[in-house]
Order: sequence, then structure tokens, then C-alpha cells
Amino acid sequence: MIEVANLSKNYGRHAAVDGISFEVSRGEIVGFLGPNGAGKTTTLRMLTGFLPPTSGAARIAGHDIFRESLDVRRHIGYMPENVPLYTDMRVKEYLRFRGSLRGLKGSQLRKRLGETLDICGLSHVRRKMIKTLSKGYRQRVGLADALIHEPDLLILDEPTNGLDPNQIRAIRSLIQNLGENHTILLSTHILSEVEMTCNKVVIIDEGKVKAADTPKNLVNSMRRAGRISAELQGPREEIETKLSAVGDVTKVTSQPLQDGWNRYTVFVAPNTDTRLRISALAHEMQWPLRSLARRSGTLEEVFVELTRRD
Repeated sequence: MIEVANLSKNYGRHAAVDGISFEVSRGEIVGFLGPNGAGKTTTLRMLTGFLPPTSGAARIAGHDIFRESLDVRRHIGYMPENVPLYTDMRVKEYLRFRGSLRGLKGSQLRKRLGETLDICGLSHVRRKMIKTLSKGYRQRVGLADALIHEPDLLILDEPTNGLDPNQIRAIRSLIQNLGENHTILLSTHILSEVEMTCNKVVIIDEGKVKAADTPKNLVNSMRRAGRISAELQGPREEIETKLSAVGDVTKVTSQPLQDGWNRYTVFVAPNTDTRLRISALAHEMQWPLRSLARRSGTLEEVFVELTRRD
């Protein structure tokens, strides 16, 4: 659905996007991640035809974004970070107007209008003025605007920006449902949402692609893919030294607690679990053990590892 090859955008001597390449297959929900200023929004604007690229190539649904921009736009539904809405219009009136701009008319427009209102949960507010709606419902109107012409591809830039937790859950559920019939490229800072929603992740930083894979594969390949937390009582330095010598352990840190207890964070190699060996070691050394738990790596840790500056 999306093929990007060495795409770049320069502003003078500054490369906002520096030769990135990635692919999005039909039917995928892909998280497009990166810190502020990484080049995410610039990339999305180039793909949607809002910005001309400096160099490189990109195709959407088989159409070249340079030579066939009108064909490309027919396949795309784009929801920018700050959705521009005509707040003095009613929801249904606004979406009818936007559908007509997309070339819909007559029975086709009426059909799509009704379907889109239902899909986005807007039927009960269709006669309300947009300016009276909550932030969450305004986001839904923006999403309905992107959907009105029934595109193959949805490009969503921070769709949950400024929403409360309940609204975020509602939009997440809506995006998951849309993923059954649409390809979705989703830019967001909420990494937990990406883990629950996306089946592929592209991480960009300083205008370059740092990683592109499934969330699970990225977590498994990171330098510190897992960790074990153990609360032990005993000589702190000795415990750290002996835990560090356990097989598959890459690093040990400790945090003092009350009454002589310490919490040890034991970093382990990917796809390993050393809890039985730690438990056996504690029994052998007669260290009181009151807690032993394994915590897998997270997408947030992958993101930080790939984009941190230190």
C-alpha cells in the first residue's frame, strides 16, 4: 500500500527527513513513532501531498506521489494533528460539505454520510454545532472527514492528542475496528496504544528510520529485552556480585528498602528467564527472598534505547 524509498525533505541545510525507506502492506495498522522534531509530521505531509519532497520516491496504492498526486489523494484519508473544522457548521452539514468536495453527490453522498456517522459514533450528535462538541467528539468528526470518501489508506497524525483516558480508549477501539477494512498509518506518542493497536512499528529519529518491525520482534531484539525484580535480605555487595555471575544475566542494579531488604533489578538476555537459578542461589546462600518477578521489555524501552542522546 505504501512504498517509500530514500525520501528526503530539506529546509536549507537542515534535513528534516533524510533518505528514509519503509513499506506498509495492505491491511496493516502501522505505528509511526519518533521524538519531537524527528520528521514524522513532515513525512506524513509529503505522503499526503501537502509538502513536496526534496528527493526520493514514494508510491501509494501503486501511484507515484509526484506524478499522480490526484490519484494518490483519492486513496488517502488524512487526519492532521490539529484537525481544522468549521465549528459554526453542524456535524452532518460539515461532513456533507466535505463529502461533496471529495466528489460525492446524490445517493452516494447520502449513503456514505450515514455510514460514516455510524462508524464514528456520531449519529446522535449529527445535528449539533461542532463548536459545542467535546474534544473527543471533534476528533471523531475529523476522523469521519478522513473516512467520508471510503479511502483504502488512513493516515492519522496524533489522533488522541489532548484526549482524556476514556476518550483515548474510545478512539483506540474505533481505530482497531477501522483496521479490519483499511490500511492505517498512525503517528502517536502514546506507546502503550501502539502496542495494543499496531501490528508493525516504524521508529524514526533525526530524519532517519531507526527500526521497522513488529512490536514483539523489536522488544525481543533490544539490548536489555527483559528484567527480573528480586527482593532479598543480606549483604548487598555480595548479592550483587553473585547475581551478576548467574548465566544470562547482563547487569544488576539495587535499591535499598526498609529493614535490611534490597530490591535487585536483574537485566537478562533476550528470551531468557533466570528466576529458578536466582531462587536456587538465594536458597543456597540462605538469603531471605520475599519477591521474585519477571518483567518483559516494553516498546517504550525500545523507543528510548533507539532515540536517546546519551
